[in-house]
Amino acid sequence: MDSPALSVCICTHDRPGAVARCLAALMPQAAGLEILVIDSASAAPAQRALRHVVAVCPGARLIRLDRPGLSRARNAAAAAATAPWIAYLDDDATPAPDWAMQARTAIADAPDAAMIGGRVLPVWEVPLPRWWPPRLRGVLSIVEAEGTAPYGAPDLPPDLGPCGANLLVRAAPLRAVGGFAEVLGRDGATLLSDEETEAAFRLGAAGLAVRYDSRPVVHHDIAAARLTPAWLLRRMHWQGVSAARSRRLGAERPALWQEAARRASVAALFAPLGLVPGSLPVLIGARWRLAYAAGFLRGALAPLPATRSADGSESAARRARPLARPAAG
Repeated sequence: MDSPALSVCICTHDRPGAVARCLAALMPQAAGLEILVIDSASAAPAQRALRHVVAVCPGARLIRLDRPGLSRARNAAAAAATAPWIAYLDDDATPAPDWAMQARTAIADAPDAAMIGGRVLPVWEVPLPRWWPPRLRGVLSIVEAEGTAPYGAPDLPPDLGPCGANLLVRAAPLRAVGGFAEVLGRDGATLLSDEETEAAFRLGAAGLAVRYDSRPVVHHDIAAARLTPAWLLRRMHWQGVSAARSRRLGAERPALWQEAARRASVAALFAPLGLVPGSLPVLIGARWRLAYAAGFLRGALAPLPATRSADGSESAARRARPLARPAAG
């Protein structure tokens, strides 16, 4: 049997229906793909449903984890993948009919790249509310830019970064830099993020190219439950936590404390707005900044959670420890 050209990894928690839709879109273009579904500690009913969903898809393989965490699941996928490139898809992202072909084209056209972010177009359950700040569309995992260039290039939006809903990563360099930081990324009830950006930073620091290519497209479900003031404020709080943790992982201590001082000033200035009920969109532009500032201070000051290594020992946030491939058999 020929080795796969691309390992497609779908990480999920308690959403077998979403996985079924994603797999249904992948099956017609599955030739040459290895498909891995990582069950990130789903509850028993979802676990049973997920086993059935994967079993009816020829060639798909299910890997079960007993501890939740998106970065942990992505690292498990990286350890299990056998192709030279890994394609990470969110479970609620539906790949376009030509997604696999365009992913291979993007890889072939960027021989120096270690990471390539793709386009993520929204599928709205309900319309985006008019009060939603335009600059915060990205927190809904929406990537609409067109073009092909390294991140940070002048012809791309300045705030554009890789999004895990549609992300191609060269497997060997990802393992070599230690995978995704497990103190970042969704974990249980938190809305932690930035694991893709932090991994991209480490790949770039190793001298590898990190690029954007709009040709591989997925369509990402935006649930109505996310389009509320309360969700946005919670999301921005955890974005602040994520930003501070990313800086700590990068040992950017002077910059971390300079920004923490600025965020403390914002938190003090806008503190009275914390009394506004979370369900109301009033003054949302100031309130999301308060939520972000409070989260940043939390991420800067609170101890980093311990992470468990392959030998079962616990340590502070893992940095650049290579991910080991599992032994055959």
